[in-house]
Amino acid sequence: MTPRQRAATALDLGIPDQVPTFELEFQLEEEMFGKPFLRQHQLEGRSPKEQERLVKENAEYMLEVYSKLEWSIIPIHYLAEKWIGETARHIRALTGDTYMLTTHGDGTFAIPDGKDFEAFVYRIADHPEEVEAQAEAMAEAAIARNKRLIEKGLDCFILCSDYCFNTGPFLSPQMFRRFVQPYLARIIRETKAAGAYTIKHTDGNIMPILDQLVECEPHALHSLDPMAGVDIKVVKGLVGDKVCLCGNVHCAALQTGTDEEVKASARYALEHGKPGGGYIFCTSNIPFKGMEPRRYLMVLDVWKEYRDY
Repeated sequence: MTPRQRAATALDLGIPDQVPTFELEFQLEEEMFGKPFLRQHQLEGRSPKEQERLVKENAEYMLEVYSKLEWSIIPIHYLAEKWIGETARHIRALTGDTYMLTTHGDGTFAIPDGKDFEAFVYRIADHPEEVEAQAEAMAEAAIARNKRLIEKGLDCFILCSDYCFNTGPFLSPQMFRRFVQPYLARIIRETKAAGAYTIKHTDGNIMPILDQLVECEPHALHSLDPMAGVDIKVVKGLVGDKVCLCGNVHCAALQTGTDEEVKASARYALEHGKPGGGYIFCTSNIPFKGMEPRRYLMVLDVWKEYRDY
């Protein structure tokens, strides 16, 4: 199978020749491959010709990095919509449909940051209709953007709004069903209808809203956060026949655990995610800046040992 075929098969709940792998984002490219990926600010003030050159070179570099890592899905981030589309176009010109290409595509309320937290809590209590109207507008914008990017060559979207703390969701299940779930379901439905795959990401303890997430019918759930007590064995038994599962390799252990703890977490995720298909191997967050590259390569070594079906 090609990398894209492996990802598509897993996302469609089938059994590929190997368990595919990818990450939502990769922050170790400079340490492992010599230079960082292109960021939007590096294009500002450049001539159109120079911008095109930098984006093309970055697309070639991304292809080098992710092909060496043997990922099946290439995430395209850090750039404005126009340049995400151009990056996808360049990668498609070089490799055709060898890889699945993804970027962010959510438009639902996430846990507010510190400066907006209190205001959001008051708004949702005092002006719920206004919050619903904003949720509708956000969903509309996300759907329109996703459709534009599908036309540019993207064929997968990471719906990356975080809903949960380690102790549970920010909104109660009842409030989640009112202010988030219908809009998430619509984004997923319309993005799928336009021809793309959807991977719903949220960290934290998703178990109180797991049923609502699955009702939205994404192709996959990520990250199955073990730091929040989410166990892939349990989730596989509950919904593994309805949705592809991604993740569950313990990210905190990659920073602070022993080598054996890291390997054990990777083996556990494969042991319980792999059977019957519908699983993509990855960490429970991302290979983040500051992580020792050797540790991520250790995780990939476990994957290579157990990835074949």
